[in-house]
Amino acid sequence: MNENRLGQVYAVLAFLFWGAIAPIYFKQVSSVEPLEVLIHRIFWSFIILIPLLFITKQVDIFKIIIKDVKKLKYLAFSTFFISLNWLVFIWAVTNERIMETAFGYYINPLVSVFLGYVFFGERMTRYQNFAILIAFLAVLYQLISLGSLPLVSLTLALSFAFYGMIRKKINVGSIVGLFIETLILMPFALLGIYYLMINDKISFLNSSEYINIMLSLGGIITITPLLLFNGAATRMKLSTLGFFQYLGPTCAFLLAIFIYKEEFNSDKLITFSLIWLALVIFSLDSLNTKNKNKKSKESNS
Repeated sequence: MNENRLGQVYAVLAFLFWGAIAPIYFKQVSSVEPLEVLIHRIFWSFIILIPLLFITKQVDIFKIIIKDVKKLKYLAFSTFFISLNWLVFIWAVTNERIMETAFGYYINPLVSVFLGYVFFGERMTRYQNFAILIAFLAVLYQLISLGSLPLVSLTLALSFAFYGMIRKKINVGSIVGLFIETLILMPFALLGIYYLMINDKISFLNSSEYINIMLSLGGIITITPLLLFNGAATRMKLSTLGFFQYLGPTCAFLLAIFIYKEEFNSDKLITFSLIWLALVIFSLDSLNTKNKNKKSKESNS
């Protein structure tokens, strides 16, 4: 198997993990308060990342970054956005709103393009503008039909888009970056554990053996798709990798309908149809731009 094909396998596994395995996992611990589930996700990720730093020989890189005040400030912001994203996702899954998480991750690429335009002055094509307009209409339709904004979807899309934007700006490796982010979160996680203990609200070690084991797997659920994604990103073009990202929300969408029987009425069908149309336009435009750039390079060589 060549490197590109191996990268595609890693990409499929990563997005299957995010879109299917993660929701199923968080459903298994739905009896536990989302805040405690988040604490376990932070704590066990931190524990796993310590040996990973040594195995991947990135300790020296960590020492350099931890002394860079500017990068630490940016990582503090990225920590806020990723922890918000994790908490909202956990809450949504445990409250039977997996379909809303799918919608959020469908619109995430469009939000990222828009943020690139706003904060970095990146040019948007006519078709990208059109795709973003259609996505806006999808959100507007949901507001009109349901009488409320899709806050879960928008929070997930915005928090992950801002997270990706910040991490792109500072260009810190995913393992080192995530380790520093969990390091920043650890004091808050320990305070959270203390609060739950003194108020007799902690589930860990006070629940069934199954729940205890599942909570302790929070780190593996977080780290595994990240490592798979890294394996994919280093073996294939990012433009190609981008097309695999729709696999995650598609799995979550199908899971919500066929496994967890979440309601899918005509209003939701219209909303998702609009966002799917936006993504088709966006993807075709990206593919067209990629082909034009390839031809331009060939003609100049």
